Amino acid sequence: MEIRTKDNAWRLLLVLFLGQLVAFSMAACSFASSFIANLGVDAPLAQSFCTHLLLTLVYVPILLHRRHKLRIPWYWYLVLAFVDVQGNYLVTEAYQYSSITSVTLLDCWTVVWAIILTWYALGTRYSFWQFLGAGTCVAGLALVLLSDAKTPDAQDPNKIPLLGDALVIAGAVCYAFSNVGEEYCVKKNDRVEVVAMLGLFGVLVSTIQILIFERKSVEAIVWSPTMISLFAGYGIAGFMFYTITPFVLKMSGATLLNLSLLTSDMWAVAIRVFFYQQQINWLYYLAFTVVAIGLIIYSLNENSSADATAASTEAAAHYQQLPSEDNSTGSGSNLDRKERKQQEAHIC
Repeated sequence: MEIRTKDNAWRLLLVLFLGQLVAFSMAACSFASSFIANLGVDAPLAQSFCTHLLLTLVYVPILLHRRHKLRIPWYWYLVLAFVDVQGNYLVTEAYQYSSITSVTLLDCWTVVWAIILTWYALGTRYSFWQFLGAGTCVAGLALVLLSDAKTPDAQDPNKIPLLGDALVIAGAVCYAFSNVGEEYCVKKNDRVEVVAMLGLFGVLVSTIQILIFERKSVEAIVWSPTMISLFAGYGIAGFMFYTITPFVLKMSGATLLNLSLLTSDMWAVAIRVFFYQQQINWLYYLAFTVVAIGLIIYSLNENSSADATAASTEAAAHYQQLPSEDNSTGSGSNLDRKERKQQEAHIC
C-alpha cells in the first residue's frame, strides 16, 4: 500500500508538471504571435508551418523506422491536418486585431464546441453540473466580448477587438473538430502515428495555402535575428504543445488539461501588464473569474462522473458473479441429495 501510494503521488506530480508544460507552451505561442503582430508582420500560416515542420522532422522518421502500414486511412489525417491548420490560422490572425488576453481567454470556447461534438460524434454523455460549468464559461466569454465592445483598444487604433474575437471563436470551432478527431485517433491508434501524420499533412496544407494567400506577406518579412527567434520560438512552443498534450490526456484526461490551460490565461495577463505596459478593463478580471469557476465546476464533475462510472462497472462485475456462485451452490446441494438417495437405496 505504501509503494502504491508513493507511485500515485509521483504520477500526480508528473501529470501536474506536464500540464504546466502544456500551459507554458500555449502561453509562449501566444506571446510570440502577439509580438510578431506588433512588429507589423501578418503571416499566421508561416508560423503554423514552423510547428508542423518540426513535428514532421521528429516523428515521421520514427514512424518510418517502425515499417508498418497506417492503421487509419491517410485521407482522414489530411482532413484532420486541414482543420487544425485553419484553427491555427484564425487564432493567430486574431492577434492582428485583438489583445493577447482576449485571444487566450476566448480560446476556451473550444471546450463548449468539444462537448457538442463529442455528444454527437463519440456518444459521450454529460451530467447537469457539467452543462452548468460549460454554461458558466460561456457567460464569462460573453463578458470578454462586452469588454472589447465597450472599451476599444486605445493603445493601438489599428486594433479591431470584435473582429479579433470573431476570428478566435471561429478558430476555437476548428480546434474543437481537430481535438475530437485527434482524441478518436489516439484512442484507436498509436500516438506517434497520429502526431507524425498530423505534422506531415500540416506541412503540405500550410505550404499550399502560403503560396496562394500569404506569399507576398512572407516575401515582405525582414528576417532579422529577432524575427527568426520569434518564428523559431513559436515553432518550438507549438511542437511542445502537440507532443505533450496526448500524454496529459492519456494520463489524466481533459480535467487537468483544462485547468492547466487556464494557467496560460494568467500568464497572458502578466505579459500584457508587465511586458506591453497596457491597462486591462475590470470586466476582463470578472470574466476570467467566471470562466475559472465554470471550468472548475465542469472538471470536478467530470472527475466524479468518471468515478461513478468506474464504481458502477465494478458493481456490475460483482453482480455478474453472484449467479455463478448461486449455481455452484445449487449444484452442490443437488449432488448431496443424490448421494443420500443412493445411500438409502443401498441400506434398503
